[in-house]
Amino acid sequence: MQDYYEPKVGDLAPDFQLPSTRGRDMRLEELRGKDVILYFYPKDDTPGCTAEACSFRDLEGDITKGGAVILGVSTDPMESHAKFTNKYKLNFPLLSDQTADVSKMYGAWREKNSNGRRTWGVARMTYWISTDGRIKKIYKNVDAAQHADEILADIQAARKK
Repeated sequence: MQDYYEPKVGDLAPDFQLPSTRGRDMRLEELRGKDVILYFYPKDDTPGCTAEACSFRDLEGDITKGGAVILGVSTDPMESHAKFTNKYKLNFPLLSDQTADVSKMYGAWREKNSNGRRTWGVARMTYWISTDGRIKKIYKNVDAAQHADEILADIQAARKK
């Protein structure tokens, strides 16, 4: 049973404003005219999240050449994001969603079961938001290490059409 809202492909992506590692709040609306890769991840500096962030870092130039902007979102505080960004030289902004409001708006706030213990947290998922602000594609159950490659391949395929 689903007890959270999850936008669908074709929906207008919910606007938000969150603090970023770029030193200012970022609003999704400000990025209209660009494709946005909005990826949600559970926690800074954990093995899967580090692999995912580093793969986005390594492909950031190719992804932005394809006309897209990468934004990473977790509920970690800005101090944690700053350390994570500096440690791995991340070249795209991380956004701090400490209240989980944005994660909830996007259906990324989920109940998890770890060794029989139920907790709530951010699920690893990504939204590709098109230049008109509509959701173009949703990626769920992603492989952290391969996800950026999948996004880049999809962007390149879309540009060829």
